[in-house]
Amino acid sequence: MVGLRALAERYDRAVVKEQLLDASARRKRTDLDGPLNYLLVGTDRWRSSSVADRRSDTILIVHVPEGGREAYLVSVPRDLLVAIPATAGYGGGQDKINSAYEHGGGGLPGTRLLSATLARLTGIRFDGAALIDFSGFRRVIDLLGGVRMCVDTEVRSIHTDRVFTPGCQQMDGGTALDFVRQRYDLPNGDYDRQTHQQQLLRALLDRAGETSVRTNPVKLDQVIRAVGGSLTVDTNGVPLEDLVIALGDLPADALRGLQVPSRPETIGQVSYVVLDDGGGGLFEAVRTTRVSEWARANPRWVTRL
Repeated sequence: MVGLRALAERYDRAVVKEQLLDASARRKRTDLDGPLNYLLVGTDRWRSSSVADRRSDTILIVHVPEGGREAYLVSVPRDLLVAIPATAGYGGGQDKINSAYEHGGGGLPGTRLLSATLARLTGIRFDGAALIDFSGFRRVIDLLGGVRMCVDTEVRSIHTDRVFTPGCQQMDGGTALDFVRQRYDLPNGDYDRQTHQQQLLRALLDRAGETSVRTNPVKLDQVIRAVGGSLTVDTNGVPLEDLVIALGDLPADALRGLQVPSRPETIGQVSYVVLDDGGGGLFEAVRTTRVSEWARANPRWVTRL
């Protein structure tokens, strides 16, 4: 416990802390002994001033049931059609959910508008949020010696022209992040991309547990600096070291992947994703902490990690 607290204190000094959640999306008080909900927003260049870079590439709801022995990763489709609230410089309206980040101006205000949009859609209030620059995570993966990813279907990267062939293989940071960004020419399109992103998080935790990074001060400092340079967090007033300790017993194999019941639909010649029956009861299950029961009843939407 002493070693974990010292590690948590080092992380606390390394990462940037900001108000990422809109007031409407924030839980009034976080109880680390109860169920927890966190919002993860990933983008390749969230610090960029380019409008083209101001779209969130990954949106995940992380649900940790009471007891902290498992965690559910709920991927929100980037093209999900939603009602985005009005904010400074944007009058509000129907659009893809990843556009909320853009309409908010990217970065911190974009994340706040995205959180408000998601809270309005799901009724979920969050205990915190993290904004991740995935391009910075390349170095984290490389420092850990790469991660093991399994490719099910051959696909050519639209970004690098790299061909990913079927089979399990060790990938460095650049290769892994290139792979999990692909959605074209895959059997299930963006749903496969969501699965691969969930699998990368699992692989990253697996690799961190396998390595001797905790006992190697030089490597540990390198990893912490790399993480700190890629991560901005909102812990809803909870000290980061307390959160790390509370989740410290969560093993990598306790991660469960879920997808939101939905389907692609073309509206006005634009491709969207629309909810099936309001999300098939998944959001209500998160709010009422019945996610494990929901997953057993809806195996179609459970991801194999």
